[in-house]
Amino acid sequence: MDPDYLPFHPNPSKPKFKAPNGAVDAHCHVFGPADSFPYAPERKYTPCDAPKEKLFELRDYLGFSRNVIVQASCHGRNNDALVDALKSSNGLARGVAVIKPDVTDAELKEMDDAGVRAVRFNFVKRLVDATPKDVFLKIANRIAKLGWHIVVYFEAPDLEELIPFLKQLPTTVVVDHMGRPDVTKGVDHPDFQCFVNLLKENENFWTKVSCPERLTVAGPPYDDVTPFGKYLVERFPDRVLWGTDWPHPNMKSHVPDEGVLVDVIPRIAVTTEAQQKLLVDNPMRLYWPNETNPS
Repeated sequence: MDPDYLPFHPNPSKPKFKAPNGAVDAHCHVFGPADSFPYAPERKYTPCDAPKEKLFELRDYLGFSRNVIVQASCHGRNNDALVDALKSSNGLARGVAVIKPDVTDAELKEMDDAGVRAVRFNFVKRLVDATPKDVFLKIANRIAKLGWHIVVYFEAPDLEELIPFLKQLPTTVVVDHMGRPDVTKGVDHPDFQCFVNLLKENENFWTKVSCPERLTVAGPPYDDVTPFGKYLVERFPDRVLWGTDWPHPNMKSHVPDEGVLVDVIPRIAVTTEAQQKLLVDNPMRLYWPNETNPS
């Protein structure tokens, strides 16, 4: 673990908000354990171990039923830890992988069988080295045949340059963390409205209204971030997802309390109907489309 790395909260509070039956944490990670699943040599950071057992324990503690586990950059393009967690989940987890351009059909089938349903394209320069966009497009066309979708991670200043590429993607596209807006500028600022327009003009685009802990300037309980999530939930109720981002890699300002993060949900999805769509209906439609009765 890097000397300045902040491990996840050892004793999160119990949320006051009770999630609806079948709720999905649609953005979280597993790290290691390193002695079983070594971190990638090209990684930009070394986290603390955050194994599948801890993730599933947290899921139950927070009152959720399912997880969508996203491959993080510290494991590079080796998805072994992710696939292992999916296989251990009894069908209650789906995965978002990071794959290499020369991935074989057999490797894709193994991931699909395990529960991978998407690939992630990361454009955050401090986390990954740049990948040519034509490489991403070739990957996109291959995974589209499996019925997978694409998750993209970028920071707000890079959006305008990325839009032509994003519009070429042949699948549903899910944007991580509201496109990482600068919350000091407010929801009416042209930067955030550029992102809103992307969603408005492209019905295949979804977004995760997650990670107030990463976007905040004020700190918990994240009053400066909630207007952004609320705006998107109200404007695009059928195309929003929510997740904890556990174990919160690379946090510098504070260690997030997952109970506090869950209690943000009723402030951005203020009606029972909106909460049901955000936490159950939308993620089930995207990740478990053939299941109608959430557990």
